[in-house]
Amino acid sequence: MEIKRVVEAILFAANRPMTCKQVQQVFPEIEQPELDDIQAAIGAIQEDYRLRPVELKQVASGYRFQVRKELSRWVSRLFEEKPPKYSRALLETLAIIAYRQPATRGDIEDIRGVGVSSSIIHTLLEREWIRVVAHKEVPGRPALYGTTKQFLDYFNITALNELPTLQEIQELGAAFEHPSIETQQPMQVKSEEQKSTEQSH
Repeated sequence: MEIKRVVEAILFAANRPMTCKQVQQVFPEIEQPELDDIQAAIGAIQEDYRLRPVELKQVASGYRFQVRKELSRWVSRLFEEKPPKYSRALLETLAIIAYRQPATRGDIEDIRGVGVSSSIIHTLLEREWIRVVAHKEVPGRPALYGTTKQFLDYFNITALNELPTLQEIQELGAAFEHPSIETQQPMQVKSEEQKSTEQSH
C-alpha cells in the first residue's frame, strides 16, 4: 500500500500529535519505511490539504490534523463546552515563565510585584503547561519552572521563538484590561471512532 495513504490514515486516527519516528513504529517491523520517506509523505499530505479547511499542522510534539484557525470559531459551535477562561494573574504568571525561563516563584513575584497563588502554579502544573526543570542552588532550593511541549502544542506553535515579541504583547495590552481572557486553540480533527468513544463516556 502507498506509504502516503497509510501515513495520512495514521495521523488522522491518532488522538495526539505524532512524530515521524512514532508514525514509523506503527508500521509492522518488516514493512517500516525510512524516516525520509515518511517525512516526504507528510510534506505531500500538507500540500494536498493546502487549500482545504483542514490542515496537517506541525506542533512541538509532532504532526496533527486540525481545523484551520480562521474556521475554528464556526466549528466550535458544534460543541457545548465553552473555551476555558483564565485569569489575568494566571496568564501573567505563564507569560513570565515562558519568556524568562527557568524562573522561580520568587522571580515571578518580583516581576509582578505581588504574590503568586499556589493554585495558579498547581493549575499550570496540572495542565502540564509548565514543569520543574531544576532547583536553584540557594537556601531553600526553590523550584525552577519552564514550559513544556504541551504548552507549545496548546498554543499551536513548535518552538518558543514563535511566541510574540514583548513589543507585540505591549501593543495588545488593552486586551488585559478585562478580568479574564478566553483562549482558543485550533480544533483537532477526530475520527468517527474517537467521537463515538467520547460520547459513550
